[in-house]
Amino acid sequence: MAQALLRFLDSQYVELDGVETKFVRGVMGIFGHGNVTGLGEALERQRGGLEFIQGKNEQGMAHAAAAFAKQRNRLEIFACTSSIGPGALNMVTAAATATVNRIPLLLLPGDIFACRQPDPVLQQIEFPTDYTISANDAFKPVSRYWDRISRPEQLMTAALNAMRVLTDPVETGAVTLALPQDVQCEAYDYPVEFFAKRVHRIERQTPSPGALERAAALLARKKKPLLIAGGGVHYSLAAQALAEFAEAFQIPVAETQAGKSALPWDHPLQAGSIGVTGSLAANRLAAEADLIICVGSRLADFTTASKTAFRHPEAEFLSINVCKADAVKLNAEQLVGDARDTLQLLQAALQAQGYRSGHEEPELRSLIGPWRAEVDRLYGIELESGLSQTRVLGEINAAIGEEAVIVCAAGSLPGDLHRLWRSRRPKTYHMEYGFSCMGYEVAGAFGVKLAEPEREVYALVGDGSYMMLHSELLTSIQEGVKINVLLFDNHGFQCIHNLQRGHGSDGFGNEFRSRSAETGGLDGAYLQVDFAAQARGLGARTYTVRTIGELREALKAAERESVSTLIDIKVLPGTNTGGYEAYWRVDPAEVSQSEKVTASRSHMVQQLAHAKPL
Repeated sequence: MAQALLRFLDSQYVELDGVETKFVRGVMGIFGHGNVTGLGEALERQRGGLEFIQGKNEQGMAHAAAAFAKQRNRLEIFACTSSIGPGALNMVTAAATATVNRIPLLLLPGDIFACRQPDPVLQQIEFPTDYTISANDAFKPVSRYWDRISRPEQLMTAALNAMRVLTDPVETGAVTLALPQDVQCEAYDYPVEFFAKRVHRIERQTPSPGALERAAALLARKKKPLLIAGGGVHYSLAAQALAEFAEAFQIPVAETQAGKSALPWDHPLQAGSIGVTGSLAANRLAAEADLIICVGSRLADFTTASKTAFRHPEAEFLSINVCKADAVKLNAEQLVGDARDTLQLLQAALQAQGYRSGHEEPELRSLIGPWRAEVDRLYGIELESGLSQTRVLGEINAAIGEEAVIVCAAGSLPGDLHRLWRSRRPKTYHMEYGFSCMGYEVAGAFGVKLAEPEREVYALVGDGSYMMLHSELLTSIQEGVKINVLLFDNHGFQCIHNLQRGHGSDGFGNEFRSRSAETGGLDGAYLQVDFAAQARGLGARTYTVRTIGELREALKAAERESVSTLIDIKVLPGTNTGGYEAYWRVDPAEVSQSEKVTASRSHMVQQLAHAKPL
């Protein structure tokens, strides 16, 4: 059965716009007793044209596979295999990350014996009221398709359904095929047509004429529209169509984390990031907009500022999305269809009726110009006591070149990058912010480099996220796939520390400090960690940075290296950006002994008065 599965995967292709791509590049795996003699034996002797990459942590390798698929615009994947029990459960977080972000991820965990004779087998979870349950049932709520192959012939139906979901832009996410370790090794006379080449065609769906007519009529009534570019702009290859649409009608563009880099940072209509981590220009445009045109966005709370960003009394929404479940959000007028083709069709309809927005160039310049000056200011901050995070980002942005790709996911860095990072080329900004999964960054950079080996790839990661998961740095060295890790050492979980203090706390449990002999709490001296020494032990080229001069030299040296690098950058805590007229709902306690907490609660109530209920 395991041999048949690999042969099937090796024969799957996708087609978009007449271009055919082999869908499964290979398999990433860590072997245990649940998969080594089944899928492991098949990979050793009969993997065909599939590559094999040895992971170091199951979650890490699955993050790498998801990052690879995201960078390849969901047109190519790696599958991931693990043993049963803890090996499988390590991939659950990565499965959720892929599903939330609509990224295809095929997981092939081993499972307990279908025959139940070695009972209980090593690592088996015994659930007394339902003996069919194993550790792999934990994948059900985070998978878009789940199946257990308890007989070898079941593989045929399951494999076809797996491809159906993985290659569908609407349905895609994690797919889990649980493989009992005995069934992996059983033989079955599979029909030859099961192994025939299959081409899964991704059709560009377009909205009905009636939907286009309603959307054009809605726009015709509006003077101050705002475009929001989401991740669907990239997956649809719609960056050019977005620019042409915005230019045709003088509509400013704001970007989500997933949509960032769709429009060059210096485009006249580029207003910057939107929402909680948004620019002042974009957030003011959002507050004044009478129509918000959402393109390929799932409209998460950071984008909408917990539904408080849009304050015009007559604000309405038009949503262009291939997924109806996303298009319906905020009670939007729905254009269910492919982003590129739908933008082009809507543009033609609006041009036919002579539409143009009420935005004037001087007005837009008066908002966008000062914001760009603010970015310059933040990039130029100099502190006598050490390095500010925003200054370090400015130096990196200037040094690495416009073709390099940065990867990030969690902590204070996503907010600063969303606001400040200046992208010129599409797909150079790779942010996992649907799940904001700490530990994604290093593994994600490895996956991105596999997808685009000709580009320099940089993981921007805080010390907290790095400590959670950096195992695939070793895999990058093993594979000769060079990545650059830019580690911002700010002594802990400073993003949440800032959030905590902003809601009335004095700070508790979020910094990396020693336990104090005086108070008994974690409020002693900062822990001093030599991250460069640790990475050097893995085989990376490493640098420690405490000054701007050292940073500049380290970046130059890292670019020249042929092996993976790590730059340990010592930055001052609390030197990230603040909010720019945006609110994020994190409820403070309704009852507290602290006046600061009750004041924060009152502020929340005031902000929620502006929220859109739908």
